[in-house]
Amino acid sequence: MSIPDALLQFALVAALLTLIPGMDTVLVLRTAISQGHAPAFATAAGICTGTAAWGLAAAIGASALLAASETAFTVLKIAGACYMAWLGITMVLKSFRNGSIPDARPAPGAGSVGKNLLTGVTTSLLNPKVGVFYMAMIPQFLPPEAPPLLMGALLPLVHNAEAMIWFAVIILATHYARRWLQSPAVGRATDRIAGVVLLGFAARIATTKG
Repeated sequence: MSIPDALLQFALVAALLTLIPGMDTVLVLRTAISQGHAPAFATAAGICTGTAAWGLAAAIGASALLAASETAFTVLKIAGACYMAWLGITMVLKSFRNGSIPDARPAPGAGSVGKNLLTGVTTSLLNPKVGVFYMAMIPQFLPPEAPPLLMGALLPLVHNAEAMIWFAVIILATHYARRWLQSPAVGRATDRIAGVVLLGFAARIATTKG
């Protein structure tokens, strides 16, 4: 797998997960509704900053495991495949149950850009699911010729670019985005598509040697 192939495959997974309404999406959405465009963009930038930090931290951990033990690194890859399979199954099962996007309280009144930036960073850094995601993903998209730290920088960059595009759509079309995100039909379809794709990646990783 070449570096461009790894980036393209990761972009697919990251794009699907970005589109799934979660706490980050809700936080940006509610900030846009209650405070306006600038605070919402600051919140989105903070979230992406935290995501980049998680990606680099995961790459350093993966690099250390690779240097210490090829077996340990292989175990990490298998664990990552299992995590992706679990995530995919969870999404598919969730799509057959009634539910809604997570709740988040909008901040009362307008907030400063700096405060919202810090809120976004803190939300991302204190979300262990982001760290688990990158620890599971980074080893799956490490071409033999690519330094882990380089991929640890490039993969979050791809993810953040997609996230910022998605956040911008939400922020600039707040009213319509809110109704679209809360549509049960859209939520079910997104969960099922993302779940099947993740299961496919997990199966490929589990059956590929090296």
